[in-house]
Amino acid sequence: MSLFLLAMLVVVILILVEIPVAFAFGIGAVLFAYTTGNNISFLVPHGFKTASGFALLALPLFIFAGLLMAEGGISERLLNFVNSFVGRIKGGLGAVTVLTCALFGAISGSSSAAIAAVGQIMIPRMVKEGYPEGHATALVACSSVLALLIPPSIPMIIFSITGGLSVGAAFLSTIIPGILLTLLYCGLNIWFLRDNSNIKVDAPLPFKQAAKQVASTGYSAAFALLMPLIILGAIYSGIATPTEAAAIAVIYAIPVGLFIYKGMTLRNLGTVTVRAVTMTGSIMAVLFFLFIMSRAMILEQVPKELAETLLQVSENKYVILLLINILLLLIGMIVDDISGSVLAAIIFLPVVNELGIDPIHFAAVVGVNLGLGNVSPPCAPMLYMAGGVSKLSLDRYIKPTLKFLCLGHLPMVFLVTFLPELSLFLPRLLLGY
Repeated sequence: MSLFLLAMLVVVILILVEIPVAFAFGIGAVLFAYTTGNNISFLVPHGFKTASGFALLALPLFIFAGLLMAEGGISERLLNFVNSFVGRIKGGLGAVTVLTCALFGAISGSSSAAIAAVGQIMIPRMVKEGYPEGHATALVACSSVLALLIPPSIPMIIFSITGGLSVGAAFLSTIIPGILLTLLYCGLNIWFLRDNSNIKVDAPLPFKQAAKQVASTGYSAAFALLMPLIILGAIYSGIATPTEAAAIAVIYAIPVGLFIYKGMTLRNLGTVTVRAVTMTGSIMAVLFFLFIMSRAMILEQVPKELAETLLQVSENKYVILLLINILLLLIGMIVDDISGSVLAAIIFLPVVNELGIDPIHFAAVVGVNLGLGNVSPPCAPMLYMAGGVSKLSLDRYIKPTLKFLCLGHLPMVFLVTFLPELSLFLPRLLLGY
């Protein structure tokens, strides 16, 4: 255990000094294997075998599909559709942002894709309508992590494959928390802006005109809205595995972007393909080294030692869940959601199994915690990415971010942790879990 903690400390230090995450984990894995006497040449084949599994093929396909839809003009149509419902109330444009991030998460499964596609449009639009710049930036950053909870979530795919769990059940476990958090952020946004007199609000439309606008924008966004229905419908009906559904998503996204929405050209298609390959390569490098480290940890019985250590603190599973929540939050603060999901699976999943905690419930706990960590300093990758879009310094948006997190995301972490039915209801209802 002490050698593992030393290796993780080295990884954290390397990440903080801006060594690429893949190399940081690579050095940590080699260091841990060397100090524990494990033959690295024995561990490397395990890393290759796990990283080349068929189920993991869903990862690059979902990344590719998300980038295709972002480039193809889907985000603008989703924004217009959601705006037709809530855009004419005070704070409504912020609610449009939250709901569109949730919808975009149901298409791309990626927080960074949601910020890139939605943030670049909505932050300038909100500022133009009188929203404080810091509030607009914080809202996009916090809403982006809804992509971790609304399936198909890439981190949930990684967590499920690493932990040997049902991807479909893990997807379902985070839907209710994701919907509740979406509504909570919408409500908080409207509440925070209630006394702001600078916000411009368009006059309400007569019912017939409003219905016509909803129908018009809905018709325009129909192909975008169909995509998550096709993906999830194929998975839960048993027609396709998550990997096959991801392939269907790619096949669907290309003609929609090229010929229906016409937001993408053949040249754009080549650029998007290169971006998808680059992003997949960087993620796979991280996963490869994490799989090596996980094998070495299992051989050294680190998860068992961790479980015994936590049981010495308390035998109450809720106290231990609280401690694990704190550790997951720290992981989410330091590394990205993909790396965090693998670490959660290899370090904590054996512990929760030992304690009799349902692993699908724990999948939801991991999802909400990593989302909270990804927008919590010091590293906070999604928070800084949103700041990069708005070109603001951290001091301009850190206060509204903390308000959203403390009043919105943190309570949801406790609800998911201590109310297992919140995450287990849908897997039981739809899959007989």
